[in-house]
Amino acid sequence: MKRSGAEILIDCLKEQGVDTVFGYPGGSVLDIYDALYRDGSIRHVITAHEQGAAHAADGYARATGKVGVCFATSGPGATNLVTGIATAFMDSIPLVAVTGNVGINFLGRDSFQEIDITGITMPITKHNFIVKDVNELADILREAFRIANSGRKGPVLVDILKNVQIAQAEYEAQKPQPVVRKPVPASALTQTVTAIEQSERPLLMVGGGAIASEAGAEVKALAEKLNAPVAVTLMGLGAFPASHPLFMGMIGMHGTHAAAKTCMQSDCIIAIGTRFSDRVALNRDRFAKDKTVVQIDIDDAEIDKNVAATHSVLGDVKETLKTLLPLLKQVNARPFAEQAKAYKAEEAAKAKAPELGHKILMEAARLAPKGSVVATDVGQHQMWTAQYYPFEKPRELLSSGGLGTMGFGFGAAIGAAFGTGKHVILVTGDGSFNMNLNELSTAVTNQLPITVLLMNNKALGMVRQWQKLFYARRFSQTDVRKKTDYVKFAESFGAVGLSVSKEEDIVPALTQAFNTPSPVVIDCRISEDENVLPMIKPGQTYDTIITEWEER
Repeated sequence: MKRSGAEILIDCLKEQGVDTVFGYPGGSVLDIYDALYRDGSIRHVITAHEQGAAHAADGYARATGKVGVCFATSGPGATNLVTGIATAFMDSIPLVAVTGNVGINFLGRDSFQEIDITGITMPITKHNFIVKDVNELADILREAFRIANSGRKGPVLVDILKNVQIAQAEYEAQKPQPVVRKPVPASALTQTVTAIEQSERPLLMVGGGAIASEAGAEVKALAEKLNAPVAVTLMGLGAFPASHPLFMGMIGMHGTHAAAKTCMQSDCIIAIGTRFSDRVALNRDRFAKDKTVVQIDIDDAEIDKNVAATHSVLGDVKETLKTLLPLLKQVNARPFAEQAKAYKAEEAAKAKAPELGHKILMEAARLAPKGSVVATDVGQHQMWTAQYYPFEKPRELLSSGGLGTMGFGFGAAIGAAFGTGKHVILVTGDGSFNMNLNELSTAVTNQLPITVLLMNNKALGMVRQWQKLFYARRFSQTDVRKKTDYVKFAESFGAVGLSVSKEEDIVPALTQAFNTPSPVVIDCRISEDENVLPMIKPGQTYDTIITEWEER
């Protein structure tokens, strides 16, 4: 059957089970948008900006586990996707970005809105394609989805020239290739099993790879079989229930005392789908000194990259744990687990009274509709969310971990709302919110159930905190003090605007917001001196957390 390139694109998206696309039309994708209109079976969400479309596709993927899809036109439309693509790349999120480009006769001539988007995105995609022949289009699109959703997941860009969208070719529908998880043979785990069974103080360190591979049940089973405490990275929050007695909290420069001390005291770190970033392995030379490190990861580039592994297993986390669990004997780690629980109890007993921003998050967790998804931007509020909001299941938290993208949150919240149909809580700061507040118009237009908790301290809080602690309080350009009235701003966009400035405001505002099936912005007026603690710099060690905590 003869189809135009634009029609083949839409047909291939339907093959892959795509039901939603986020994007923004323009001259070089008019044929694609015309084919989308004529087909009518794929929901298209027009965002306020192409960056918002990329973040929405990313949030859709994080919340659902499916591949997110976004469209953009050539030139500035394509370059506006770059930050969103890089965000997905750093956090291993499956994404297919489709861009249009000028026709082949205009390529390389600095034509209107021409850009080499494949050259630009080469370092931040798993792979990218420029399609110059319509006969290759269908196979390239199928390969793009396969690459994005297999192995270590990530973004793929497909740049389709204008002439390819118009030209016709034979098209025959195909079923999508299933994601193949390769079993890990028991023979590959012999040394790993011995190392774990010989340990007396094992610690599970769980990262985003456990969520990507849907391995939450296996992680829980391993922790319980070993009776091992569990620390999670920011990207791993939700992979292990926060209510579980073995849960020690987040590990890293803003992690819990219990996670830090348990890590220091452990003799075997079982690293599951985590890359030992500089926010976790703060001092790489000393982080795992005199410890056995078992690293399980699907990407061989991550093995030994940041921390040397004593034993490594290359493979899908879920498949690896499924093979590992029956091979392991019961490990007598109960004394260490009890000690770890004591660290956790001691930390809770010494905890200072939560400040207003912390209380808002704690009450939000208590009052939120069941199954709510939480998206964050980047800054103090992101770390407070990780510390004070208990995540029980995978895909409940959407946050930019690797790239640390301010402005990520609103697009991600929109994508999650479309992908799951659940209530979404966006936790943001006034600095991050101002970067992509235009997407409030998208949320209002689509009447999405999004509650925005805007932690408004009139400052770039995290950077200001560093200046306070390490730059002798020289607050260079971080006391921004914008005069925006966010309640009136929200109302002007058609959303509900509320404010919280004292503790007694919290519950009424959250109750109203969570009972409103459309966007609500809560201006949470908090102090500029509410800090994220603990706070240690990369290159230091967990001793710093322990010492500072014990001196308080």
